[in-house]
Formats: sequence, C-alpha cells, structure tokens
Amino acid sequence: MHGYLATSIGITCAATLALPLAAPATAAPTTLAARDPAASSEASTPGSTQSLRLRPLARDRVATPGPSGPAEQGVTRRDVHRFSLVGVVWDDPDTELHGRVQVRTRSTGTGTWSAWQDLETHNAEHGADPGTAERASGRVRGATAPLWVGDCDGVEARVRAESAGATAAPRSVPLPGGLRLELVDPGVTTRAAEVPESVPAERRAKPYAGPRPGIVTRSGWGADESLRERGFRYTAKVKAAFVHHSATGNNYRCSQAPSVIRGIYRYHVRSLGWRDIGYNFLIDKCGKIYEGRAGGVKRAVLGAHTLGFNSNSMGVAVLGTYTSKQPTSAAVKAIARLTAWKLGLYGVNPRGKTYLKSGGGNLYRKGRNVRLNVISGHRDGFATDCPGKKLYAKLGTARTTAARYQGR
Repeated sequence: MHGYLATSIGITCAATLALPLAAPATAAPTTLAARDPAASSEASTPGSTQSLRLRPLARDRVATPGPSGPAEQGVTRRDVHRFSLVGVVWDDPDTELHGRVQVRTRSTGTGTWSAWQDLETHNAEHGADPGTAERASGRVRGATAPLWVGDCDGVEARVRAESAGATAAPRSVPLPGGLRLELVDPGVTTRAAEVPESVPAERRAKPYAGPRPGIVTRSGWGADESLRERGFRYTAKVKAAFVHHSATGNNYRCSQAPSVIRGIYRYHVRSLGWRDIGYNFLIDKCGKIYEGRAGGVKRAVLGAHTLGFNSNSMGVAVLGTYTSKQPTSAAVKAIARLTAWKLGLYGVNPRGKTYLKSGGGNLYRKGRNVRLNVISGHRDGFATDCPGKKLYAKLGTARTTAARYQGR
C-alpha cells in the first residue's frame, strides 16, 4: 500500500482469543478506563477497543522537533487488556502519514515480546468516495492498515516521521495530528462461523452467470450488528471488482479468519468512523468466502474499499499481506468463483473491460470516465501497492478462471 511497506510481519501472539470486554464509547480518551468503564469486568458484549494517545518520545529521534511537532511519537511499553489486532489512527482522513509505524506486542500465552513489526500506512486510499454522506459524517479518520497479532496483553509503539530536504539539514515531515494506537479485541462467538451457506443446485439465473459459491454470512463470522449504521446503501449495478489484500499479515490460521474479520470490522467502524466494514467480500487463504458490508450478497451494495471507485463496483479483500508472499491457489480460485457468480448476475464478462466514473482520487480527477479491467487490483484505481505485487500478478489467472466458470 501507499507509504512504508511492511518488511516483516514478525511473530504472532498466541492463537486463542480473549473473553470479550464491554463495548467502548466512540470517544477517544487516553485511558481504557475512561473509554470503557466496564472493561475490568468480562461482560457479554463481544469485542472491545482500547484507544491510547501517542506521546512524544525522548529517545531515538530522527530529527530535532520544530514548529511541526516532535519527529517521533509513540506509546511506551505497557500492560493492557487483551487484544488481537492493532492499528494507528489520526484525526484528518485527508492527511497522509509520511513515516514508519511499528509496534511490539506481548503474547498472553508465552509472556514473550515480539520483534518490532511494521504497519502499512493506508493513508487515503481506502474509504468512502469524496462528497458522500459516509465521507462527510465528521467521524472518519485517517489510519494505517490494521495488523493481526493474536492474543496479546502488552504493547509498545512508535511512529517516526520521514525526513525531507537536503541531507545536510534534514527536516521532518509533520506527523498527522491526534495520533492514537487502537487495540482491538474481536471478541468470541458461539455462532457456526465455519459453516458457509449451501450452494444451491439451481440453473444459472442469467446467461454466463457462474454458480453461486458458498459464502459465510455476517452472522456466520459473528458480526455485531449493533456496531454499524442502520440501513443499507446501494449503487445501480456491479460493473467491476477491485481486489485488495487486507495487509493484516499472514500469521493467522484459517480457523481464526472470522476473528480477523471481526477485528477489521470493529477497526473500520469504531476506529476509522466508517458506517460498516469497507469490503463487500473477504477471502481467507484457505479459499473460504465471507460476506462483508451488509445489504445482501446479491445486491449492488455501496462499499468503502477503493477511494474514487466505490460506485458500481465491489471490493474483495484477501486476508493477508501479499507484497512478497504468494497468495494460495485456493484464494485465487475463490476470487474467480466469487466474481464469476456476482459479475454474472449483472451480465459482466470477467475478462472484459469496463468504464467507471471517478469520484475523485490521486490518479483520476472527479468525473473522469476511466477504462479498467472488469477484475482490477486496487492499484488500478489509486496510487497504491495494494493488493501487493504477488497477488496482483495472479489477477490474470483469476480473470481467465472466472470466465471459464461462466461458460465463456
């Protein structure tokens, strides 16, 4: 993704999940107790979010602080309530973070600390399109990609500003205001998260529509529907699919995928201020497909996945980071199965081209009609490395396979 790319995902924490804490308020106080008064008692509400304000760090400065503020901010090593996913957010979603974001975490299972792990800096490449109600809600924040770390109860973080200007007199690029570390406990669920929808033995709804694949519903992966906004929003049709990687790291078991998705969901809604999870669908490395944003898997649900091109498209995120790691063949096949069915419902050829009108972004001005592959990578609509070099290289295979599933 745009910004500093993760070079090491490091060591995951223990695989088991913590018992859920009480749901936090939407404000961002500096302590867990202020945000979640009931956090000390294990309540029945699934999941919680701890928000820790970043402070200037005295050590390891990369530049002398000036009018723009300290060159390094962070959270010193401390004990916290259990969490499994971590990210950094800031106040203005249109402000880019130019620098390096790293965290260390302590495993609840072993009590050992991980090495420093890098978080990919999203900046403004995800989210609702400019001018939409979701974007203009006043709650939206800038953020890094979240990182899945497993079950942890200790954390340390640092954000170092990038240096700019002449090497003889470097200056730091200002860090965004309101930096906070978000620690997400996805909670536990007793629902049958591993049971997908059955694949009906029915005739194709339209010519060239691929058969419907099994899809784990929101209730299947344990979505807390009280988190998201009420109601649904739709566009006219689905003309294209944008493929993403979640950039949450590859150190998860497929049995943990529902927990990873619950963590992303809570991060998108509670920490970033979105109305729901941004992606329309998610796929784990074992090839299982999950329903994302609510509104119906057959419908043209308006997502928040590809800034500028959310209308008349769908966003599909493969769980993991595929900058240098190859995606599994099962995940690539699942992309093909899903797009063959969903694009087929709207009469679209996965191997074809289409036009989408830009809603505004860093590659195309607002209102421009842009010719794109029907199955595109995130980087085709925005200047980003998403979905990672290795996954992007597999999209040709996904297009060909999807067309074959459609009978073309």
